[in-house]
Amino acid sequence: MEINEYLIKFFSVVRDMENMDFFAGVARLSRTEFRLLREVIMEEEKGRSIISSELARRLGITRSAISQIVTKLEMKGIVKRVDSPTDRKIAYIRLSENTISVFEDQCKEANSIMARVVELVGEDKMKAFFAQYEELSTAMNKAIREAKGA
Repeated sequence: MEINEYLIKFFSVVRDMENMDFFAGVARLSRTEFRLLREVIMEEEKGRSIISSELARRLGITRSAISQIVTKLEMKGIVKRVDSPTDRKIAYIRLSENTISVFEDQCKEANSIMARVVELVGEDKMKAFFAQYEELSTAMNKAIREAKGA
């Protein structure tokens, strides 16, 4: 296989994996909404709050896109904006009361699908796949750093 074919195949695999829909059965949240919610929950579990600009950075999307998603989730009653007591320019994104059940429903659906994948492929092959992925990821990051001269 030529180098360019490896690159094309790699991008194709990444795209295919990104497009897998683990939430087909419970389409209450999109993948991006789910990821946003996961970030908010992780911060709240640590006793902290998160602001839109940090969510945008973590999800790799614009603050404008985050604002639109948060507005949509607010309308669904899943999150709420809470003004900072010390800075009028800051609003924290926090969970609404029914959020955990929505998040847990989608987690159960995704876990059910992944359990079936493990059943179909086998646990040994899954472990081997992730070990190979780690090796590939390490090599790719090293090559990228070297190309940048770092």
